Amino acid sequence: MSAPGKSYFVEGELVGVLTTQPLDRLLDYRAPEGGCHVGAFVEVPLGPRKVLGVVWGAGRGDFDISKVRHVIRVLDVAPMRGEMQEFLRRAGDYTLTPMPAMLRLASRAPGLSNPPSMQKIYRLGHGTPDRMTDARRRVLDVLEEYGGLSFTLKELAELAGVSTSVVKGLVGQGAVAEEEAPRDVPFAPLDPAHGGKALTEGQAAAVGVLREAIQSRCYGTTLLRGVTGSGKTEVYLEAVAECLRQGRQALVLLPEIALTAEFITRVEARFGAKPAEWHSGATMTERRRIWKMVGQGGCEVVVGARSALFLPYRDLGLIVVDEEHDTSYKQEDGVLYNARDMAVLRASLCSAQVILASATPSLETWANAEAGKYRRLDLTARFGEAVMPEMRAIDMRAESLPSNRWISPSLQAAVNARIAKGEQALLFINRRGYAPVTICRACGHQIGCDHCDARMVEHRFQKRLVCHQCGETKPVPDVCPECGAEDRLAAVGPGVERLSEEAQALFPDAKIATLSSDMFGSARALKAQIAEIAEGDTDIVIGTQLVAKGHNFPRLTLVGVIDADLGLQGSDLRAAERTFQLMRQVAGRAGRAQARGTALLQTFQPEHPVIRAILSGDEDGFWQAEAAGRREAGVPPYGRMAGIILSSTDAQEVFDFAAELARRDGPVRAIGAQVFGPAPAPIARIRGRHRVRLLVKAPKGVALQGAVAQWVGQLKAPGNLRLAVDIDPQTFY
Repeated sequence: MSAPGKSYFVEGELVGVLTTQPLDRLLDYRAPEGGCHVGAFVEVPLGPRKVLGVVWGAGRGDFDISKVRHVIRVLDVAPMRGEMQEFLRRAGDYTLTPMPAMLRLASRAPGLSNPPSMQKIYRLGHGTPDRMTDARRRVLDVLEEYGGLSFTLKELAELAGVSTSVVKGLVGQGAVAEEEAPRDVPFAPLDPAHGGKALTEGQAAAVGVLREAIQSRCYGTTLLRGVTGSGKTEVYLEAVAECLRQGRQALVLLPEIALTAEFITRVEARFGAKPAEWHSGATMTERRRIWKMVGQGGCEVVVGARSALFLPYRDLGLIVVDEEHDTSYKQEDGVLYNARDMAVLRASLCSAQVILASATPSLETWANAEAGKYRRLDLTARFGEAVMPEMRAIDMRAESLPSNRWISPSLQAAVNARIAKGEQALLFINRRGYAPVTICRACGHQIGCDHCDARMVEHRFQKRLVCHQCGETKPVPDVCPECGAEDRLAAVGPGVERLSEEAQALFPDAKIATLSSDMFGSARALKAQIAEIAEGDTDIVIGTQLVAKGHNFPRLTLVGVIDADLGLQGSDLRAAERTFQLMRQVAGRAGRAQARGTALLQTFQPEHPVIRAILSGDEDGFWQAEAAGRREAGVPPYGRMAGIILSSTDAQEVFDFAAELARRDGPVRAIGAQVFGPAPAPIARIRGRHRVRLLVKAPKGVALQGAVAQWVGQLKAPGNLRLAVDIDPQTFY
């Protein structure tokens, strides 16, 4: 695409610019005054607009040269490095994503084209106030204590515990100086020699291997597998320390925004300063600062969500994917990519190391370690005095329980025993809301979403029905919308809110906290609740899978899983794997301090192979059996899959198009692949759009992407029809 060896273009030379606009080619422009480098972020004219782009290489000059316009200006940010260009190209080829969409992922920082913005900062002045008050004294004490450091108005007022007008008053007296400073400043340096902890023998051995790998400055991927509570975080933070000693940058990916607060505190304790936080909860100003500083080398460690992979690192030496098995690493809309796989690709292009950390790795990662593609390090003991929890099943067939109750007498007794000892219990159910279905007892009608083929879930705390597909809400009706019967609507099945209601009735004196991602208005509120639980100010925690992820509740000694069979239903090829991972993760919350924990699984199928594997703790036995079944079926990781999702507001149009696509399957048949479908997606309508799926199953090692691109490229989709290709689908809804 670019001229070989050509890295700089003088004013007036033709350059090819990749823009963020949905176009299928590079656009030719003339280099601006002062010239530009390959990779420069530029502002270019497109019709009447100014748009963001990157100089991708030499222009082609294949149309009227006299009409070629000039680049407006080069932005004052670090140019895109060659390895980043290659990463976007390779990721786009793998996921069958057009390059403008890939560039949008890599430039998701607001205000990149704005001139450097300034902010007012406050430091100690030379004057003295005409009269000293307690509030004024506190402001001056803070400024003296921090030895001349400067603060924003809000920071200084908060540290001193005064209103902003007190600070402004001191500015008027000359005792505090007000100055202008750039907003986008480097992050405080992290000290690899600060705050290291004593490691166990097993941890130290793992750290030694990882340090050596990072010192090699070569690519490699390591599966760091350790039982929950074994100190995986301490091990990979030592790898981050080695990366800092090498003068390189590190990225730690976390699956859930709620995990970041606790983790940031640990990083600060280890390195003496905070890392950068990149996720949807970060402010626009902070996102722009991180993006710029990462490119300039003014930011050493980023902790973030999956999109942090697309930041413009100057010298990335390590990527940690914590809880690598977590399904939230798969982006399910827009660009469909798996952050775990993209982390491995990115590291291979910039000679970095990858650490995939998990107590229950994904089968894909386990298979790569078995095949010798990844190094494997095992931590088999819990840190300190903590031991693994005892795992037991409660056979629900032997429990006497009314049909509207979910906590068995055996589990109730176990919870009471823990509360009596001053310990915490966790009741876990993997369902948000109050009840999954609202049914009319007169006519059997189930209340569904008006825009989706999904049942609406009652959220009693909000007094509303919510569709978990499109977010549509409506008040809980008094009469059945189908037959008009009054007072005959009943909530069927348990959700986290209903469980909370039942627990309050069974344990009236207990302090109960309910944790579910949709019950908190902000990430900050959720973090505050988790911190409160960790401090021990709760007797019973009721939660969805949010609580399974990485939290450390020291007083928690009992985990009760309300419906261990829930994930075993349905036709998803990963159902067994996900259930196994989730149950082991949830059980791992118990007994992380001195007292031994117990995990009780309520199940109607105690003899099911997955339930038996969970109880016995025979993880390798489970993985080997699961791998054998997948190998025989020729499905991932021993085969390849692609999902084609078609949607339209016109049901007939989408089915006709899908049927025609299935008939023209020659390009995929040529590589030995099979096409299944078309069939309605399990949820056949979302937001008023009818959804149809085709599934492609191919042997491992074939060039699937090229064949799929050729196949779907045969037909032009009608204007209203959307077609998405999902390579390596994780879910099948």
